[in-house]
Amino acid sequence: MTTVLLIRHGRTSANTAGLLAGRASGITLDAAGVQQAADLAARLSGVQLRAVVTSPLRRCRQTAQAVVATQSDSCVFAVEQGLVECGYGEWTGKSLRELSKDKLWGAIQQQPSAVRFPGGESMSEMSTRAIAAVRDWNARMQAEHGTDAVWAAVSHGDLIKAILADALGMHLDSFQRIVVDPASISIVRYTAARPYVITANSTTVDLAAFLAPPPKRSRSRRPKPSTNAPVGGGLGAADAPE
Repeated sequence: MTTVLLIRHGRTSANTAGLLAGRASGITLDAAGVQQAADLAARLSGVQLRAVVTSPLRRCRQTAQAVVATQSDSCVFAVEQGLVECGYGEWTGKSLRELSKDKLWGAIQQQPSAVRFPGGESMSEMSTRAIAAVRDWNARMQAEHGTDAVWAAVSHGDLIKAILADALGMHLDSFQRIVVDPASISIVRYTAARPYVITANSTTVDLAAFLAPPPKRSRSRRPKPSTNAPVGGGLGAADAPE
């Protein structure tokens, strides 16, 4: 199918204060987060994005707008409710240090699929809607731009971890093994056979070179497209299935 760049928003004051921001209003990028978003946009300026799709929360929209500003006018900017932060309910706005003393904390670490936040959403519901949103946009991008389309989804740490876990074939109960830093990019290429995780939690990869299309081959030498993984690892990202 297509390639999606999963982007976590830049740093906020809630991050540095150790607070669970959740869906609280008024949470914006701090000075470092603004710079992270600008650096991220510069990294992506050489990549043709067909769309930048964002969580409706302000910190994600700020990050997404920085990226869109470096793209052509044909790049679609859209807000996607399916990418909104997990509904943490009564936990919203509380300190992580305080929350770590709650008996629910252990379940979040060991069996998140069984967790529902008091007055909020379950982690399984969060995972299901986030994955559905990405797959729906993948189908749309492929229909409109073909299988080489690249687009970005700007969202939140837990959502991106859930999407990556699904792409890796991991149960949600293992998603805490994945790290997603502020302003990081994780790349997933979706094919008819399976998703391929190209990179995760990247803050330094030269994305323009990394996502450059493979060189054109003569018709007589061009192999048939394959969704099979190369045995032995192949050439790396450049040899990833189309």
